[in-house]
Amino acid sequence: AGAASESNVIGMIGGYAIPEVNRLMNAFMEGAKETNSDVSFLVNFIDSWYDPAKAKESSFAMMDAGADVMYAERFGVSDAAVERGMKAIGNVIDTSADYPNTILASAIWHMEATVDTAIKGVSSGTYVADDYGQYSFMAHGGGSLVLDEALVPADIVSLVKAKEAAIMDGSYTVVINDDAPVSGK
Repeated sequence: AGAASESNVIGMIGGYAIPEVNRLMNAFMEGAKETNSDVSFLVNFIDSWYDPAKAKESSFAMMDAGADVMYAERFGVSDAAVERGMKAIGNVIDTSADYPNTILASAIWHMEATVDTAIKGVSSGTYVADDYGQYSFMAHGGGSLVLDEALVPADIVSLVKAKEAAIMDGSYTVVINDDAPVSGK
């Protein structure tokens, strides 16, 4: 996303500023800065899990303020990107088929890794109530990335794939930051 922004401004719409949302947005911001150290962010939380109209309205305001790439943590953001001819980054699910030529990439959540680990513990009689959050991470099979290689330059695709490999082999660890992200650099 950092490399895709010509204005060096990325808009980010989230539902609520809770740790689970914050860590995704903060990780995205760090990744964007790796390919564009000049990028800045406009961040807004709509205080709703599902209000596409509010997310879309907030997206338009960010676009009017200079954002040319949007992070779509909520539905409505990608609709705004389509209407304005901007690009977006998806979250949790792959919506690229619904927004062709718009979604550069999506960070996908695979709940199966967490559920399978808990079920295996129950089945084997070794289950303990524990923090299963790590199983939502890429290195444990709980996350992946979908890139639209037709929209993302080849050199950036290579960088992203190298970072993904580093995460998977343990040579790079994503910093978990649960603090509410804020607008700025």
